Amino acid sequence: MEIIEQAGRWAEPDDTGATYVEQLATGDLSIGTYSLRAGAVDAQSPHGEDEVYVVTSGRARFTSGDQTVEACPGTVLFVPAHEEHRFHDISEDLTLLVFFGPAYGSRAS
Repeated sequence: MEIIEQAGRWAEPDDTGATYVEQLATGDLSIGTYSLRAGAVDAQSPHGEDEVYVVTSGRARFTSGDQTVEACPGTVLFVPAHEEHRFHDISEDLTLLVFFGPAYGSRAS
C-alpha cells in the first residue's frame, strides 16, 4: 500500500501557468496532479494511454473529441488514448487528479 497524502496540492503552476507532477507510477497505472492558473493555455497533446481527470478545485471548460463540457469540483472526465483534448476558458485556478492506464508514457503515442 502507498498513501499519497498531498495529491491535489503538489502541482503548483510554473511560469507557463500549467504544471503536471506525477506522484505514483506502476506498470499499469500512474497518478499525478495537473494544475492550471486562471487564463492559462493547456498545451498538452494526445497521450498513448487512457486517462481520467478528477477536478478537485477551480472552473474551466473541457473539450475532448467533438464534445465540450463545464469542468468544476467533482467533475470526472474520461479521455481514451490518442484523443485530442484540452482545458480552456479557465476562469478559476484549476487542480486535477490525473490517472493514466497503463502508466503515462508506457505506450508509444
